[in-house]
Amino acid sequence: MALIVLLLIVAVLVAIVIGIYNRLVAGRNRYQNAFAQIDVQLKRRYDLIPNLVETAKGYLKHEREVLENVVKARNIAASAAELAAKMPGAPEAMRGLAGAEGALSGALGRLFAVAEAYPDLKANQTMSQLMEELTTTENKVSFARQAFNDMVMQYNILRETFPNSILAGMFGFAKAELLQATESAEERKAPKVSFT
Repeated sequence: MALIVLLLIVAVLVAIVIGIYNRLVAGRNRYQNAFAQIDVQLKRRYDLIPNLVETAKGYLKHEREVLENVVKARNIAASAAELAAKMPGAPEAMRGLAGAEGALSGALGRLFAVAEAYPDLKANQTMSQLMEELTTTENKVSFARQAFNDMVMQYNILRETFPNSILAGMFGFAKAELLQATESAEERKAPKVSFT
């Protein structure tokens, strides 16, 4: 009789451990999937930027530095996104991506501010369409980022609550990092607009 009770207790404990482990795996997979949605939108954004720059080149001959900064920021952000896609939720990858995306947003903001000074460029249908697509993509990135952060928060709560925290530590379920917007000095810099 005592053996049966002991076996029942062991079976219940094993079932609890399996349940907790499976919920941790599901939580990790959810936030990784949510990051994959961000990655899709970021790739779309990165694909639009060269077209935007090419369209603007003919009009912004005197604004070469602005265009070069956009291209440079795009390349850095694309590299950071590749690293983050390999390690979604890893603190260093998320901070690197957030910083690179912030710098890219700042560079694009300066490009749009400069474009305002060129009526022919503003009137260009291709430029208008690309700017609209980029704005739509920015909105999709924001929604995907929110979904990712929600999944990370749920996962982190799951792994930090008792008794899950014990098993999370034993099985190597690390804390996931939120993807937060940064405000670097580069982003706060006022755009330089030249009318010459």
